[in-house]
Amino acid sequence: MKRSMRIAFAMAAFAAVALCADNTLGTWKLNPAKSKPSAGQSPIKSLTVVREAAGDGVKATIKGEREDGSKIDVSYTLKYDGKAVTMSGAGLPYDTLAVKKVDANTTTDVRSKKGGAYKGTGRFVVSNDGRTATLTTKGTGADGKPFSGTTVYDKQ
Repeated sequence: MKRSMRIAFAMAAFAAVALCADNTLGTWKLNPAKSKPSAGQSPIKSLTVVREAAGDGVKATIKGEREDGSKIDVSYTLKYDGKAVTMSGAGLPYDTLAVKKVDANTTTDVRSKKGGAYKGTGRFVVSNDGRTATLTTKGTGADGKPFSGTTVYDKQ
């Protein structure tokens, strides 16, 4: 009986940790050599994304620079409930983001520009070893044309 209780408790504890884990947190640096940027805007030369736990969601700070010299400086705090939040800052083609957590290594999002044509989706997947993450995006750009891209990040 005691053995059964221990096994049940261990399984419940493991499930709780697995459901609460968020391997997307941390500092991620763009790996431009492995990335394929979306057409229609200047490619990103450097980018650092810092993702921190914020209650049952995430606080993110994104800083970088495009090849044309324009700066990227964006931040947001959101829950993984799929409800859109407005991002503060500038440098990205969208200003609204809604994110859902699929599992400890994966999030999906919907991104859009208020009053604009830009509408896209993204899928952020952390590798099993936790060292890299890949963001795949697709949608309709500000120019009304379809886009897709793949961005690879290295964990710092």
